[in-house]
Amino acid sequence: MKFTLSWLKDHLDTEATVDQVADALTRIGLEIEGVENPGAKLAAFRVAKVLSAERHPQADKLQVLSVDAGDGPMQVVCGAPNARAGLVGVFGMPGATVPANGMVLKVAEIRGVVSNGMMCSTRELELGDDHDGIIELPADAPVGTAYPDYAGLNDAVFDVAITPNRQDCMGVRGIARDLAAAGLGTLKPLTLTPVTGEGPGPDVRTDDPAGCPAFYAQSVSGVRNGAAPAWLASRLKAIGQKPISALVDITNYVMIDLGRPLHVYDAAKLTGGLVARKAVAGEQVLALNGKTYTLDETMTVIADAAHVHDIGGIMGGEDSGVADTTTDVVIECAYFDPEGIARTGQKLQLTSDARQRFERGVDPAFLDDGLAIATRLMLDICGGTASGVTRAGTPPTEAKVVAYDPTLAETLGGLAVDPERQRAILESLGFTVDASWTVTVPTWRRDVDGPADLVEEVIRIEGIDTVPSVPLPRVPGVARPTATPAQKLERKLRRAAAARGLAEAVTWSFISEAEAGAFGGGAWTLANPISEDMKVMRPSLQPGLLAAAERNAKRGAATIRLFEIGRRYLADGERPTLGVVLAGDARPRGWATGKAKGFDAFDAKAEALALLEAAGAPVANLAVMGEAGDTWHPGQSGTLRLGPKTVLAAFGMLHPATLKAFDLSGDVAAVELYLDALPAKRGGTGFMRPAYMPPALQAVTRDFAFLVPDTLIAGDLVRAIKGADKASIVDARLFDRFVKDGQTSLAVEVTLQPGAKSFTDAELKAIADKVVAAAAKAGATLRG
Repeated sequence: MKFTLSWLKDHLDTEATVDQVADALTRIGLEIEGVENPGAKLAAFRVAKVLSAERHPQADKLQVLSVDAGDGPMQVVCGAPNARAGLVGVFGMPGATVPANGMVLKVAEIRGVVSNGMMCSTRELELGDDHDGIIELPADAPVGTAYPDYAGLNDAVFDVAITPNRQDCMGVRGIARDLAAAGLGTLKPLTLTPVTGEGPGPDVRTDDPAGCPAFYAQSVSGVRNGAAPAWLASRLKAIGQKPISALVDITNYVMIDLGRPLHVYDAAKLTGGLVARKAVAGEQVLALNGKTYTLDETMTVIADAAHVHDIGGIMGGEDSGVADTTTDVVIECAYFDPEGIARTGQKLQLTSDARQRFERGVDPAFLDDGLAIATRLMLDICGGTASGVTRAGTPPTEAKVVAYDPTLAETLGGLAVDPERQRAILESLGFTVDASWTVTVPTWRRDVDGPADLVEEVIRIEGIDTVPSVPLPRVPGVARPTATPAQKLERKLRRAAAARGLAEAVTWSFISEAEAGAFGGGAWTLANPISEDMKVMRPSLQPGLLAAAERNAKRGAATIRLFEIGRRYLADGERPTLGVVLAGDARPRGWATGKAKGFDAFDAKAEALALLEAAGAPVANLAVMGEAGDTWHPGQSGTLRLGPKTVLAAFGMLHPATLKAFDLSGDVAAVELYLDALPAKRGGTGFMRPAYMPPALQAVTRDFAFLVPDTLIAGDLVRAIKGADKASIVDARLFDRFVKDGQTSLAVEVTLQPGAKSFTDAELKAIADKVVAAAAKAGATLRG
């Protein structure tokens, strides 16, 4: 929702500055997305007069002008056909930047003649599409004045994010009402000049009381359509609306000004009267956006005796749209069911300014006044004669009444507000409060249903920042933990990953089909995506992390270590997952470290094991099995499994084809931990740690060296050794590997823990024999 400061002041009597208005809007819940000053980019352009115009000596289509921009004559070369002596236009001084193309003006020589700046067209200043000649201003325009000051372009433009529940603020007047309630000024009375129509109103009716409860209309004959007056066109252009014609611009102005969408039909293009009805399945309408839409029987339309002319409350049809030749019009002012509008717009994938307002819920009591204001504007601007008003149907204007207790402001909102202050706030927002605190809700506040909503109104106007920060009262006893085991696990992993130097990323759950295709494709496709780049629910966390890594790499990051905890969306449901991406230099170059070293599969494995250990997985019992999949580099990836079927993690280097899809070069290591596959924690879920009970006797270590074939996986050998004597062997780890004469040697340190008594030599030898036998069964031979 955009509006200018001067537009706001049409409804709000205030001396507030731009910053004060912006602060107040954010404070009362109308978040400012931006404040623009369209005149800032034109500050270096001035009103200038052409003193003389002579033919360029070296070019037939160029002229040499003498231009006065307030500092005396300056020579300018110009190719505009309308450049002539006496013309007053807009001059760009040397050093000014042309908004349309970013060119910085400077003193230049054109065909041997020096030119000091440029006379500008509307397109060059981004004020319109005209580029046939330079801007022509009135002869009395003050020479030397900054053009933004002369043209009134220094009017600040506010861009406000309106939440779906605040339908009343989809018009400038509603925003002004909120600011007045917040003490930023006084709400001006709405100017309403009644229109006394002549003769009967147009032939309209509603046959769809559920979708269109009320259909009001008025005809105006003898209008002169054309360009809107300057004040109206400039106001619409200031907020990004393109002026079309006076009739259309009037309806757009009333919609933005008062939140009341309207539609105007060319009466000459209608066959018979207009009726609001349900569409016939398969009916089609050519909308004003040039697209044809196929309708179904759930949609409300406005039609005549021949065919559909309007997708009710969303967009008008091309066939009955007004043109410069239009002389007789029918103005539609209707109330449409918000839910029906939302469903229709979603089905047709069609959005518009009217839909945004109708699906939130416009004021059903503002039909007569809204129609009268629009008709008066048309009569004043386009001339003509108005008919009477036809009122078909009944708008839902039943008053909503809420019983309110002023003490709720403190009990629900946490802020004690004097009851009379609460009454003043509610009344300034349009509510009616009687002596017994029965509150009548205004018709433009569809979002207010109960006392809690009234508390919200009081607190946001009084100031959320004034609500004291106090701890919740402690109830007797100790509260039970509310976090689930899964939430606790995610918190623990988040801390562990951060402690290992990984930076947390939060990426979209929606990705493009191409990104999903790089990981086997997505099983969940959105029916109504935000955009084509956010169409598929991610089958892996890697696409988002790789996209983040690519952005960081392009910004010069030498080392990228990212992790994310989120959900994968597979055919059988959502899967909680932890993803890690390692890119760039694992070790930067330096005098002590030598050349820079990139990440490899073992770095990914180390991260996977560390995070699994933090999650409480039995890391000592895990086996590395197979490759991780097609998206991973062959021979440089694997899975960590608890048994042959339970995959806890995938790790390794990503396939070059996968990296190419994300515009990444070099080696990238990655990890995915499947949190739903982790074994459940045994025992209680309390916070108390088990008592520390170290063994009574000292552990014993023994080293073994084995000759192994190249195909033997070291992890399989270590796991076989651990299982040789589970009662005595508490750990085994690989600590050395070398190759000599074509033979590979693996050295394993075995830790033995005695129980009630120390090991005897015979017992140690027996355990050693078991270790050698287990290793031999795995394919290893004790080295002599």
